[in-house]
Amino acid sequence: MTETTTLYAAYATLIETVLGELVTEGVLPAGTSFANVTLEPPRDPAHGDLATNAAMVLAKGAGTNPRSLAQPIAAKLRAQPAIISADIAGPGFINLRLAPDAWLTELKTIAAMGDQYGRSSIGAGRRVNVEYVSANPTGPMHMGHCRGAVVGDALASLLEWAGHRVIREYYINDAGGQVDVLARSVHLRYREALGDDIGAIPDGLYPGDYLKPVGAALAAEFGDQYRTAPEDEWLPLFRKQAVARMMELIKSDLAMLGIHHDIFASEAELQAAGKPEAAEGWLRAHDLVYDGELEAPKGKAPPEDWEPVELPLFRSTRFGDDQDRPIKKSNGAWTYFGADLAYHMQKAETADELIDIWGADHAGTVKRIKAAVAALSEGEGRPIPFDVKLVQMVQLMRGGEPAKMSKRSGNFITIADMIDEVGKDVVRFTMLTRKPEAQMEFDFVKVVEASKDNPVFYVQYAHARIQSTLRKAAEAGFAPDPAAIDRLGDEEIALIRRAAQFPREIEAAARAREPHRIAFYL
Repeated sequence: MTETTTLYAAYATLIETVLGELVTEGVLPAGTSFANVTLEPPRDPAHGDLATNAAMVLAKGAGTNPRSLAQPIAAKLRAQPAIISADIAGPGFINLRLAPDAWLTELKTIAAMGDQYGRSSIGAGRRVNVEYVSANPTGPMHMGHCRGAVVGDALASLLEWAGHRVIREYYINDAGGQVDVLARSVHLRYREALGDDIGAIPDGLYPGDYLKPVGAALAAEFGDQYRTAPEDEWLPLFRKQAVARMMELIKSDLAMLGIHHDIFASEAELQAAGKPEAAEGWLRAHDLVYDGELEAPKGKAPPEDWEPVELPLFRSTRFGDDQDRPIKKSNGAWTYFGADLAYHMQKAETADELIDIWGADHAGTVKRIKAAVAALSEGEGRPIPFDVKLVQMVQLMRGGEPAKMSKRSGNFITIADMIDEVGKDVVRFTMLTRKPEAQMEFDFVKVVEASKDNPVFYVQYAHARIQSTLRKAAEAGFAPDPAAIDRLGDEEIALIRRAAQFPREIEAAARAREPHRIAFYL
């Protein structure tokens, strides 16, 4: 749909036109940038409909004070037919009051654009890779993944709405030791399906009942071929089969949340293709990786990736990290950081910007991966903006008490459990009612309460009442009459003012990469 100019966009253009005239007249110097000029609603509606900081941010360049510069700006704005008044306030803000027709015109625009109102082109087709969820393929999605999944998906949708080309990506961590544990757990369930008494699940294996269908499927496919076979005969096959079936389960859980990814990138395939070696070679050629030995940290326990041997180290201290980081272990296996570095190098090949959604427990690795991406992209002569959004865990409650775990999963509450109980929309909206970096409680009782203190209910109830009013009006024979639009009173005009801010909210949220702002607006 063709983008229609909204009220704020139209008046922002008008202000730039006025400022351009002042440049021509010599009031403002040639080459003056209007990039920091804003137009927004005043904090107090009594002060007007719109407010601009133009005089505040341009006065220094004009060699005058803001109030003095505000006078010619306000005079030109007052000359516009749709502007009733342009008053100078405080140190130099200009408050504008618009004629009612301006708001009525905007209402017609909203009605004409329908659900396309607020769509923006500020992204200009820029390619943004948003990687989110990326849960280990070892079980169903649980609440530890839910908030990040919703935040990432909402951010991707927001950026698309604002004109970006978005790549939604999921990184499958299928090359680590946890996948061997999964394969052994599935083999146990496979034997169980063949009739073996497996007893209690040994410590270190995954105990959830969700693996029983996987074991049964493998028993049906392979019979007792691997029942007593040595591990080295069945482990690679069971790894592959288990990961594939877990990803089917994960995709199904995500679909229940309305989440679908464009790309599922496999760590195992990445390594098989030699991408980490290629990244290491590039980094060595640019003197960003060297062979050295890390000193053990003094006064505290060594981190997991520290070993008193010579290792290939990335020069992350050049980019603000507190020490250089190993990209390989002493056994030749890639560290998580080393594999992640190669993965981000791969993502950067097809995107103009990278965004990762991580759990807050990964905060300690943000600095080093950002340093690595900066080194790689700058070295290629195409700096890639890269941001990591950290998402805090959610504490699950039921009527103020900690919620009990799921028997099916073994030791956690699954996303499927949540959606079955309260519904997809409640889960998604609730996850956006706080900033992602803030702690959150999700109370199964409170999120479905019919109370004005419940934001989900409040928004849904308002929508339902509006739809009911429109339906009853239609049943009574009342049809919308554009000719009667001037009969709207002050309350209706105030509502139009608030609705007219929606395109601004979209653009501000997209620029800040903060989808929760839309939930706050609603």
